Amino acid sequence: MFLCGVLKLDRLSRILKSTLSFLVMLILAILFRSLAFEPFHIPSGSMKSTLLIGDYVLVSKYAYGYSKYSFPFAPNIFSGRIFFKQVEPGDVVVFRPPNDPSINYVKRVIGIPGDKVQIKNGSLYINGVVMKHEQIPDFFDDSLGVQKNIRRYLETLYNGKSYEILDEDNSSPLDNTPVYQVPEGAIFVLGDNRDNSRDSRFVNDIGFIPFENIVGKALVTALSFAKSHDSFIPFKIRMDRVWHVIK
Repeated sequence: MFLCGVLKLDRLSRILKSTLSFLVMLILAILFRSLAFEPFHIPSGSMKSTLLIGDYVLVSKYAYGYSKYSFPFAPNIFSGRIFFKQVEPGDVVVFRPPNDPSINYVKRVIGIPGDKVQIKNGSLYINGVVMKHEQIPDFFDDSLGVQKNIRRYLETLYNGKSYEILDEDNSSPLDNTPVYQVPEGAIFVLGDNRDNSRDSRFVNDIGFIPFENIVGKALVTALSFAKSHDSFIPFKIRMDRVWHVIK
């Protein structure tokens, strides 16, 4: 009887230790995801050619400080941002749109508070000044099963930040917009695939993004998967995009 009791206590002790170890690991994983880095999957082509469908990006949670959206389930533990650091034009950010904060979007910051943003004939204007817009070799796109070349440009902001954008349709209504004045405490975002992106130009859908709704800054593409033409292997790894720095 005594030996049986000792064995039961020993088994209970092992179970408690295993449970405690699991809880500690779970808490550490949640803290790492909330305070350091979190992976995100890219499901659409709105940020081509910077980000492609099938990319998995690592997002820095500490780049701009923290808000409730830094944490799983966005608990209302505080409002606004703490340890806030300024968002820079040209940054690629993950955010929650105000009209539907249950989902994540990824776009590029174009305007910060006080900026006046406009697109005229496909060219970007900030505070009445046109940003440099230089054509570079076309982007070859076969992600949707149709192979095509899309005009690609190198756009440079007033702070010197350069990145690639696509212009698929010369007559797109998105190539000519009104002037958007960015309010205090918010940013204006655009997709790099300018004719195929729902972004701040859609004022009743996305609109201006409050600082609080920013999840973090996209830093690198850790992995990237594309559809394979091999019937036995449905996906392939894009090796040239593994640990690819996001510009």
